[in-house]
Amino acid sequence: MVGFVEPEGYLVTRFIEGEPVPPEEMRRPKTVRRAAEMIRTFHDGPPIPGRFDSFRVVEAYASTAAAHGVRVPDDYAWAKEIAYGIESERGGERAVSCHNDLLNANFIDDGAQIRLVDWEYAGRGDRFFDLANFSINHEFDDDSNVALLEAYFGERRDGDVRALHLMRFMSDFREAMWGVVQQGISELDFDFVAYATEHFERLRRTAAEDAFRAAISAS
Repeated sequence: MVGFVEPEGYLVTRFIEGEPVPPEEMRRPKTVRRAAEMIRTFHDGPPIPGRFDSFRVVEAYASTAAAHGVRVPDDYAWAKEIAYGIESERGGERAVSCHNDLLNANFIDDGAQIRLVDWEYAGRGDRFFDLANFSINHEFDDDSNVALLEAYFGERRDGDVRALHLMRFMSDFREAMWGVVQQGISELDFDFVAYATEHFERLRRTAAEDAFRAAISAS
């Protein structure tokens, strides 16, 4: 134990000296390579308890929201229909240990390596959900996506590019539904309605991208 923070009651088991990685820095080729290598190391590591299946997660969020009296947006049915097609393509992939919440705020650079914090959603799942989550949360363009996949796999493969674009949709779908379910269960003073709306709008933009349309047509 390193310390105990009062009055919040936080137990600090380990403290890492480091700095946040700004989004613009995360998009630099050198940083993309460092992050990809770190993510690959975790994916290739031993299995962890728990399962994270993005296709089931959005369903669970919808059920929980409805049980707490939250109206599930009409966009859910539209997105779920697309998700069925993605699942038919990705549903049988081997599960690996994933973080599943690769927001920019969860990265710390200690000078030697990039580290991840906040493992609340970690579980075994599709490695491409992690890669897509990292990509879309850092607003990667096509060149950055290719750089990410090349750094992760050591080569560019058309199938990997397609899988990344398919799972970018699922990443946004999960994030939008997370905002919906929080409306019924969270005690935070935060506008989760606006958050969910923002991510459903981004989901629509993702679905309209040429790369996604090509990927879903090929699935």
